[in-house]
Amino acid sequence: MSKFTFPESIKSRPIYGTLAPRAGAAHLFIADAHGAEAILDVATPEMMAKGHIIYIPKGEQFEDKLRALNPASFYAGPTYSAAERRIQQTLAQAKMGLQLYLAGTEGLMGQAEAAAMQAGIPHTAIQTEHRGSTARRMQCVHCKGITEDVDTDPFVCSHCGLNLFVRDHYSRRLAAYQGVCIDAEDPGNVPAPKGIYE
Repeated sequence: MSKFTFPESIKSRPIYGTLAPRAGAAHLFIADAHGAEAILDVATPEMMAKGHIIYIPKGEQFEDKLRALNPASFYAGPTYSAAERRIQQTLAQAKMGLQLYLAGTEGLMGQAEAAAMQAGIPHTAIQTEHRGSTARRMQCVHCKGITEDVDTDPFVCSHCGLNLFVRDHYSRRLAAYQGVCIDAEDPGNVPAPKGIYE
């Protein structure tokens, strides 16, 4: 899948690079869906000998190719929530020299980055590469509920039902963009939804 070029935005919005091999005592790869392609592009036998892959397929068919890399450890789970405990445990047990590679959707990378920072790894020491869907993980600033995979603007909060404007303001702590009520001053005056990057 081709990479998406994100338009310029405000400073809080994440900027993604391209994964590159680094020397390290261990290599942790966390990816979802098409993020597997980034791992396949960067992986070397040396990295895989001390590599741990945590993968969330989201219906994509890359699991066999990732297993064929022969990583020291491999886990595939149905959702980030299902893999979260394993991610936290792996980060908690990490030793000096761990190299962390995150690839796939913004929601996956943001949540894994937040877990890594909570474990003491600074976000500047984490490699990221966006692949696949441009849908966002959004937090409603009114009810604080999180809605996954938002790809239209405005959208309806899945928790409180407010019509929310998709903002570029991003919270690393929450691993989510912020959405605010679009018709607070003029209830019912909601523009037709369109794709976030249209």
